[in-house]
Amino acid sequence: MRTLAKRAVAATVTRRWPPHSRLFLVGEGAGWVIDHELAALARIAEQLGVRLADRRLLTAASGQAAFFGSQFTLFQDPWRPWPHALATAYFHGRPGTPGMREFDDSYRLLRAHHEELARVQVTHEEARELVLSSGIDPAKVFTIRIGIDLSLFAPPTPGARTAARAGLGLPRDAFVVGSFHKDGVGWGEGTEPKLIKGPDVLVEALRQLRERRPELHVLLSGPARGYVREGLERLGIPYVHRRLEHYEEIGALYAALDAYVVPSRQEGGPKGVLEAMASGIPLVSTRVGQATELIRDGENGWLVDVGDAEALAERLAHADRSTVAAGLETARANSYDAQVPLWLAFFDGFVAHA
Repeated sequence: MRTLAKRAVAATVTRRWPPHSRLFLVGEGAGWVIDHELAALARIAEQLGVRLADRRLLTAASGQAAFFGSQFTLFQDPWRPWPHALATAYFHGRPGTPGMREFDDSYRLLRAHHEELARVQVTHEEARELVLSSGIDPAKVFTIRIGIDLSLFAPPTPGARTAARAGLGLPRDAFVVGSFHKDGVGWGEGTEPKLIKGPDVLVEALRQLRERRPELHVLLSGPARGYVREGLERLGIPYVHRRLEHYEEIGALYAALDAYVVPSRQEGGPKGVLEAMASGIPLVSTRVGQATELIRDGENGWLVDVGDAEALAERLAHADRSTVAAGLETARANSYDAQVPLWLAFFDGFVAHA
């Protein structure tokens, strides 16, 4: 009875809303990248005068606007029509990727139901081409990067770097490489590798890097890092794995680094590209996601081919601060504040705004 009463109240409240006057932001609830991006989008939406609705009222309301932070959350079998204008982020998910059936399923549902979508956010050209191949109207597809909150990151002073290493138990004179993403299957220990994130490539690159830089230490963050940790232990490479309670603490981890590495095979971002740049940390990445379009090789970071562990190790071994200034400029150009006009265009005709 209590549940029925709550539903009745919710329906009464939402019926008063004018059409397309509220925006629902629908995340994964995992406290990871998608949810972080939606939190940033909520701040942008409020800045633009968009009225946000409580996620719990999503099914009680109708005629509003709903943005899903990932196509994997929206595209579920069996498909059901939604009573709202629909939008979703589609960061990555190449059909035919071994072991990733959800990539095939979400693309199949996109092809079948793209006419029911009002907007799609992509972060790089490969994802844009994939979404357009579904037959969707190109006017519905908007390229907006995974951005960055510049208030959380800054190049560390020598004193801040020393303090960060001391707090993490890292030697002052070590060569510290960071990797702060999720690269195991599931949300547990992650001993089964999520190969699109390249944990096998990372372990092999670090093995080769230690031959060039014997003082190597590795700083890990993020969930499900069991495969990488086991690999480092097997190789005898010292590491620290620090799980953060709050994303806002991540700047202190970058302060301890000499270099940051992205070894992935597929990505939407990753967030670490702009985070490293904004922190003044030399960056080496495979050619994936928005990294391919943000990084100008040798100018604001370094790019290597997907799967090339030897090239990753070589670039990391010689990473210096020659790319830092240009990297800071790239981060500033892609901050959430800089993206406000892009989101204004995205919202226009989708949801009411000031």
